[in-house]
Amino acid sequence: MDFQYIEGYIFSKAIVEALKALGYEKLTKVQEEVIPLVLAQKDIIVKSQTGSGKTAAFAIPVCEKIEIEQKNPQVLVLTPTRELAVQLKQDISNIGRFRGIRCAAIFGGQPMEIQRRELRQRVHVIVGTPGRTLDHIAKNTLDLKEVQYFIIDEADRMLDMGFIEQVEAIIKMLPVNRLTMLFSATMPDEIQKMCQQYMNNPIKVEIVSESPSMENIRQAYYEVEEHEKLHVMMKMVYVEQPESCIVFCNTRDKIETVFNSLQHKGCSCGMLHGGMEQRERLQAIHDFKRGRFQFLIATDVAARGLHIDEVSLVVNYDMPLSNESYVHRIGRTGRAGKVGAAITLVTKNEYKVLHEIEEYLHYKIPKQEVPSEEEASAGKMAFNNRDVIEPIIKIDKSEKLNSQITRIRINAGKKTKMRPGDILGAISAIPGISGGDIGIIDVQDTCSYVEILGDKGGLVMEALLSTKIKGKIHTVKEVGFANK
Repeated sequence: MDFQYIEGYIFSKAIVEALKALGYEKLTKVQEEVIPLVLAQKDIIVKSQTGSGKTAAFAIPVCEKIEIEQKNPQVLVLTPTRELAVQLKQDISNIGRFRGIRCAAIFGGQPMEIQRRELRQRVHVIVGTPGRTLDHIAKNTLDLKEVQYFIIDEADRMLDMGFIEQVEAIIKMLPVNRLTMLFSATMPDEIQKMCQQYMNNPIKVEIVSESPSMENIRQAYYEVEEHEKLHVMMKMVYVEQPESCIVFCNTRDKIETVFNSLQHKGCSCGMLHGGMEQRERLQAIHDFKRGRFQFLIATDVAARGLHIDEVSLVVNYDMPLSNESYVHRIGRTGRAGKVGAAITLVTKNEYKVLHEIEEYLHYKIPKQEVPSEEEASAGKMAFNNRDVIEPIIKIDKSEKLNSQITRIRINAGKKTKMRPGDILGAISAIPGISGGDIGIIDVQDTCSYVEILGDKGGLVMEALLSTKIKGKIHTVKEVGFANK
């Protein structure tokens, strides 16, 4: 796919190079529909399931259109959860990285002061949860007067979590002359009413996704007694040999029980539930994505929106509490063209719930016989042998981009009146360097960081040893990137 040319629009080299580095090969259906509409400055309402590529659908054109030199935020993305805010920030940052686009995530559970310091810098894109976004607006730490693009992600989930009034309060403070995009898996009446009230002749885009029984997900269920669940699941794991597996439970207590049992059996695993501190939850997601452990035992907080690629097996240890929850759970596997399996453990008194799910899907989930002791024993040996081997840590997309960027620390910051323009001007004046070679400039209190793109890092480092910035030569050092 030639990303440089989409529907008659020629994208900048910086966006094209980022997409190539991130491994984009072709546009998804939602991207094909949405990108031209955003470039044409049309309000849009998009009905699309998670995993359809909708983040890139708005991030690609928005990152192309952002004015880099403008100080105040130009894009506001509202999302229902902290985890999704952090993830969207990273995804948008990656796409806009070579253009020098700065993205900030604001959410509860992190001190306001940390976010306030980041918002003092030039930030192009804000991704926030509704409550924390309102907090910053109230404290005058977030200026919305130059927002040109407003995106509501997972709108139906916002409704489910009771955030719609907060979303409407934020909308009323945005510039009237803006582009509004709303993304939702379903379209309840309240969401449609909000669209009619706050959007300007929106174009509706509905991506008809394949049924969750689609060919990429092999679904099945086992009939079990409650006390047999762990034993049956381990038999299944020995036979399936998953590279990575998410086990869904309905309560925190059940998660801890399953976690401890799996650890006792020598499995590498992590937990994800609402009772964990924010830092712990983000670390668990990060480590699972990187392959540091094989099993993630989670509540539905992980079932929707999170982009965790290459999950080969999903286990519904507990029956989901709603039909939609089943869809979102099993949608964690079979993503990006890969094949996955989704197995549900069903007790005899849960058949009514199973049949309701099947009616919702218009698909009869096949019953599977529990693996025999012989089958499980044969698989157990291979599983245990593999478990001895050190896990292969996956390189995340951000690291792939970082490998093409040199990050330099300059020992001068705000306390010595250093400004981004001072650094930009000095480096741009180096022979062989243009503004397009310079990425994000981050001026902190006592030092500054600048990103140099491509293979120009060595040239800039050498030149800065004798180049004055604000009339003085400063100590410089090449530094790496902290893990996100």
